[in-house]
Amino acid sequence: MLKVEELNQFYGQSHTLWDLSIELESEKTTCIMGRNGVGKTTLAKSIMGLLPLKSGKIIYDGVDIAPLSSDKRAGLGIGYVPQGREIFSNLSVKENLEIGLLGNRNRLKKVPEKIYELFPVLKDMLKRKGGDLSGGQQQQLAIGRALCLEPKLLILDEPSEGIQPNIVQQIGGVIDYLTKEEQLTVMIVEQKLPFARKYGDNFYILERGSVVAGGEMEELDDTIVKQYLSV
Repeated sequence: MLKVEELNQFYGQSHTLWDLSIELESEKTTCIMGRNGVGKTTLAKSIMGLLPLKSGKIIYDGVDIAPLSSDKRAGLGIGYVPQGREIFSNLSVKENLEIGLLGNRNRLKKVPEKIYELFPVLKDMLKRKGGDLSGGQQQQLAIGRALCLEPKLLILDEPSEGIQPNIVQQIGGVIDYLTKEEQLTVMIVEQKLPFARKYGDNFYILERGSVVAGGEMEELDDTIVKQYLSV
């Protein structure tokens, strides 16, 4: 589905990603893990096209999309939910979802009913402003907006951050549904180990901008956790 090959990224004079290579397996959930400041969000933004690359390739469905803008990547079927959600607080829930339709690769003009089936609370709050929703509801809205693209690849940056446990569980169930029933490929930037272990199929751990461990989630043992994830 997607391969990142020898990606190098800079923030000012700081070298943030070092010859980084990962591969996302189709119809699986891959968790990108690591302590704060190791480059996880930078990787997600680089894949989405929000940061220019210093060097490297991003191969999506066999094509190097590194030269493409974020809009064109969205049009190819890459959805992105940023850390902090970044919904439009002064727009209604309905208007936020309709913004997601603007990049729909199938030129869909109406919010798919499936969005409301996955997140029933959104249908009950269509006229409410995004800024009036709770953090968990805003996260559901942000994911719903990304799903309005009808993506083939969905990137979620810290989807469980600052959200009540029952909604975290609901979001995890939606991720399982998307990969198993809708054949989406999902990449999650995640710091919460229990969430990653429960819903992830594969993992990569970053340290100082480089991949230091990776494999199937069952291979994420206590030794790796202690070395690279413990605070």
